[in-house]
Amino acid sequence: MPIRATKRGGARTPLHGEWDVLICGASFAGLTVARELARTDARVLMIDRYEIGERQTSACAAPTTWLEQLGLMDAVQQTFDELVVHVPDHTYRWPLPFAFSTFDYRRICALLREQSEGSAQFETATIKGAPSRTGFTVHTDRGDLSAPLIVDALGWRRILGAGANVQPPNARLSRGLEVHPHASGSDLELWIDPKYVRRGYSWSFPADGELRVGVGSFDPHDHVKEPTLQLASDVGVPAERWQGNWIPHQLRPAVEDGIFFVGDSAGHCLPTTAEGIRPAFYFGIALGRELVDVVEGRQTREQALTRYGAFSHDHLWQYRWLLRVQNWVGRITPTRLLSPVIGAISAPRLVRWSFGHYRDICAPEFVLQGPPAPARRGAIAA
Repeated sequence: MPIRATKRGGARTPLHGEWDVLICGASFAGLTVARELARTDARVLMIDRYEIGERQTSACAAPTTWLEQLGLMDAVQQTFDELVVHVPDHTYRWPLPFAFSTFDYRRICALLREQSEGSAQFETATIKGAPSRTGFTVHTDRGDLSAPLIVDALGWRRILGAGANVQPPNARLSRGLEVHPHASGSDLELWIDPKYVRRGYSWSFPADGELRVGVGSFDPHDHVKEPTLQLASDVGVPAERWQGNWIPHQLRPAVEDGIFFVGDSAGHCLPTTAEGIRPAFYFGIALGRELVDVVEGRQTREQALTRYGAFSHDHLWQYRWLLRVQNWVGRITPTRLLSPVIGAISAPRLVRWSFGHYRDICAPEFVLQGPPAPARRGAIAA
């Protein structure tokens, strides 16, 4: 388990004051926002209760092109050009129209941090419980922090939200659990098999001497520890080095009560696949650009809230399509129909088409070219 890194003893000094931008949360989304602000003279403070890169919460894979565009290739561990999909009585190999790479979490966070170091200050601090903030002042265990521009990149808990948050298992969340044994593999693998989980999927992601083997359920009431133990046994690896997390699977408002939300706090994790890293980059860049325009005087905070909120909301129809696919998983009965259904969608042309639309939800060209053209309404994104 991760060790809490909040400063202690003589190093535990009071932390209070005012900044131009306060970013709460220092994983993919928060670090990407700070990266965009690095080209300004804004006084930026980023806080997290853990040190940067300390607490990995996912299998850590993303489309390789995104990592290239962001200058993060030094963190890549393995790259895959196809996806192996297992159903109870068959295995399919899907050639992918774009590559995925697994990467080292600590290294990629360090690389992102380097892109904002010198412009954004970082401190470990824990945001207090209710009230977590008063207006534009955030209450932490080290003091009160104020800024006219506040970002919640704290994850699914949405700590800086205006109301009480629904907690699991009643929230719109999936749950995932995985082990990280020292082992090797050559395939990016998924299992759609009720043997492990009725509504969800299981995976094995190789990462240069480590296998990330886990189970995710779209129903937060379902337990995933025993299925993970079973999958690890079937794959032939020890169940060790555990990690797990709750995963949002429904888009939430990206602005609320004057606060900007990004990443899991805005529900930006993609339904069906539970891919959250690429959307964290994508929406983090979009938000960072809006904040740059505020601190450089080209728009007001209110205009940024409106524009960023609309940008996130414009993706709602794509998220709804993916949620429909997610709701379909686990509802094919009897189980013997799984193979024919998966086989029917395994034609190379259909795989290219569906993954192409899926890629375009958060296209990597956005890093260099700005917002993509409006997506074509009615196109299926998965």
